[in-house]
Amino acid sequence: MEHQLAFTRFLNLHFGTWVTHILMALHIHPARPSAPISNAYSMEILCFGLLVLMFVIVRANLSVEKPGAAQHLAEIYDDFVHDQGNQIIGPGYERFVPYVATLFLFILVCNLFGLIPGLESPTAYAVVPLGFALPTFLYYHYYGIRTQGVFGYFKHFLGPIWWLYWLILPIEIISHLARVLSLTVRLYANMFAGDMVTLAFFSIIPIGVPIIFLTLHLFVSLVQAVVFMLLALIYLAGAVAVEEH
Repeated sequence: MEHQLAFTRFLNLHFGTWVTHILMALHIHPARPSAPISNAYSMEILCFGLLVLMFVIVRANLSVEKPGAAQHLAEIYDDFVHDQGNQIIGPGYERFVPYVATLFLFILVCNLFGLIPGLESPTAYAVVPLGFALPTFLYYHYYGIRTQGVFGYFKHFLGPIWWLYWLILPIEIISHLARVLSLTVRLYANMFAGDMVTLAFFSIIPIGVPIIFLTLHLFVSLVQAVVFMLLALIYLAGAVAVEEH
């Protein structure tokens, strides 16, 4: 049985019965009806709440004359995402900024939870990175079709040489499906390994040495969030790119 974090126990105590009733109504049978909310899900809820609170604080303290530290950080982050979008996608990148910016922040905060005693990185559970990868997969295909039309977008899967269509098509389909696996495994494996290494060294040597691994975990958390965002932008760039004749 999964060890429940304090926040998970709180959610199961107050909302577990409702969640079980909803799942049963959908013909989904939870493994533990008395505690249907998992650690991974509870950490995602906590991440969502913290991000909403952060946005509210930044929005409430917006000022042209005297911007605060939170506003400065938000503006720096906004400039970073816009710069990356412009460099990778080019003209028209602005419509994708809300998605990739939210994706980055959510993944980053989830990753950093592993540094806080009493919390866990939900991204160390494979189902959570998969939950990021699938919407990203559907998102860039949707905008590819929306931008170029069904037939125009389908040409991306055929290649430039007509007599090789039969070979290129299945290769392209497999490569696009592999992106879901790649995005999921890359994030999951790095965060799971980071959590295990940190936990192991805290158990063996609780003072001094673990700080090194906490710093490494912090670095990996940031890098993995950036990589996921950049890959999403790269996939979007490929999907909306119009071939020039």
